[in-house]
Amino acid sequence: MGKKVVTLGEIMLRLSTPGNTRFVQSDSFDVVYGGGEANVAVSCANYGHEAYFVTKLPKHEIGQSAVNALRKYGVKTDFIARGGDRVGIYYLETGASMRPSKVIYDRAHSAIAEADAADFDFDAIMEGADWFHWSGITPAISDKAAELTRLACEAAKRHGVTVSVDLNFRKKLWTKEKAQSIMKPLMQFVDVCIGNEEDAELCLGFKPDADVEAGHTDAEGYKGIFQQMMKEFGFKYVVSTLRESFSATHNGWKAMIYNGEEFYTSKRYDIDPIIDRVGGGDSFSGGIIHGLMTKPNQGEALEFAVAASALKHTINGDFNLVSVEEVEALAGGDASGRVQR
Repeated sequence: MGKKVVTLGEIMLRLSTPGNTRFVQSDSFDVVYGGGEANVAVSCANYGHEAYFVTKLPKHEIGQSAVNALRKYGVKTDFIARGGDRVGIYYLETGASMRPSKVIYDRAHSAIAEADAADFDFDAIMEGADWFHWSGITPAISDKAAELTRLACEAAKRHGVTVSVDLNFRKKLWTKEKAQSIMKPLMQFVDVCIGNEEDAELCLGFKPDADVEAGHTDAEGYKGIFQQMMKEFGFKYVVSTLRESFSATHNGWKAMIYNGEEFYTSKRYDIDPIIDRVGGGDSFSGGIIHGLMTKPNQGEALEFAVAASALKHTINGDFNLVSVEEVEALAGGDASGRVQR
């Protein structure tokens, strides 16, 4: 039987240009739904867990379409509050080769950004839960959403729930000063901290000794920072993905985990071509949540997460639509891409 996993955040309407066309060229958009914690919930549901996504969405048909997108993949929507005026939107232009992808947000005053604590009974939501996941995007949406995040974390701790965060700094939503003022106090609730080197610096003020842009992701540079983060915030695990960007369609991808005693670095995947990297980090979070709940050690948990997120880069849309078996086949060494007959 799967575990009960709760995630809290914003699901948005994603309008993406068809193929690799630019915004100014496009006469139509492809419609999908997605958003950090919603993407994690879909991953967990695909792995057989009881995944609940908590948000607020308008009562109208676009709000309902967002709810339906989650239900389609088995995510439980019992705790989604209905009301407010709008669903956040983001526009995506998919890059290619040396042209990067672009995101334009149109998400101000969304229903979840203006939701009140009274919209949610966090004790009921966390009752019997095994895991609660949130990301730095949620408190960045608005001060009200930051307050909801804190209340959810407090309820999770009251109910003995493991809490994970994906630091996920978004410069279009807040400054690093504001981020640190909100994020640092929330770290007292966190057991598993996930984030790349840039997120750790901007959200928590930690800088690793590594030149990531040049691909010098030396594990030693990370060890010191993981130890400092654990010492300051008391995390049980610190996890970081390491992305080498050769182009918009070709990345190197691996990760590291530290449990206070030992470091483990995953194998590296060469992802070429990338079909859609949006949601890549979320698919990693979904993978590490599943891995830490079901695998015998942190190394196996991390290999599952890295394989899951490598596969996500080959799938259109925000959601990682893969099964445990597909991820384990890749984590176990089958990267040939041969037809499964």
